[in-house]
Amino acid sequence: MSRVLYELAAADPDRRFSPFCWRIRLALEHKGLAFEGRPWRFTEKDALAFSGSDKVPVLVEDGRPIVESSVIAAHLESAYPDRPSLFGGAAGLALTRFHVAWTDGVLHLALVPLLLLDIHRHLAEGDQAYFRTSREARFGKPLEAVCPDPEAQLAVLRKTLAPVRAVLRHQPFLGGESPLYADHVVMGAFLWARGVNALALLEPDDPVEAWRQRMLDRMGEGSRALAFG
Repeated sequence: MSRVLYELAAADPDRRFSPFCWRIRLALEHKGLAFEGRPWRFTEKDALAFSGSDKVPVLVEDGRPIVESSVIAAHLESAYPDRPSLFGGAAGLALTRFHVAWTDGVLHLALVPLLLLDIHRHLAEGDQAYFRTSREARFGKPLEAVCPDPEAQLAVLRKTLAPVRAVLRHQPFLGGESPLYADHVVMGAFLWARGVNALALLEPDDPVEAWRQRMLDRMGEGSRALAFG
């Protein structure tokens, strides 16, 4: 079976930085499914027209497009029940919905002010114009004004991670003894940051940093090349 994952990329095609794409890349590796990661950029809407979506991730399996990260993850779980579970059963799926909502609505909001200018810097010229216009409309201010005090915002981020930190003091992964999709969702946020920003987001002795290193160590060769490039 052929699989292609369309992933958001910067001017450098090996710089992948969408948290939503990263969580699906990690989910595919979790399931042990071979795939081709194909770079896609903000202004390449026509390249996704076949899917009915104007954003990534888009997974194409034997010509069939599947869009939106949660839908893709659910598909992978139901289509490949003989492979390692992403959720650990129905109860795990229910709890994962909280992790997804918290990551999208809380963790990402703490991260994005730190990343906006770095994302813009790594984009090709046409994408830079699109990104600046769309994000300045969203935030109601110039990109340069979104994060006037990065150190203060970094402190906000570290405080935001308190519930993750509390869990990881008792177990190696959010999923328990091994990672589940909840881990991939949160890790996607860190890989988003890693793709555009060299800032040390965590203190060396933070349990979240130890977890992040464990997650990096488990990544496949192709993903490691993208994350460590």
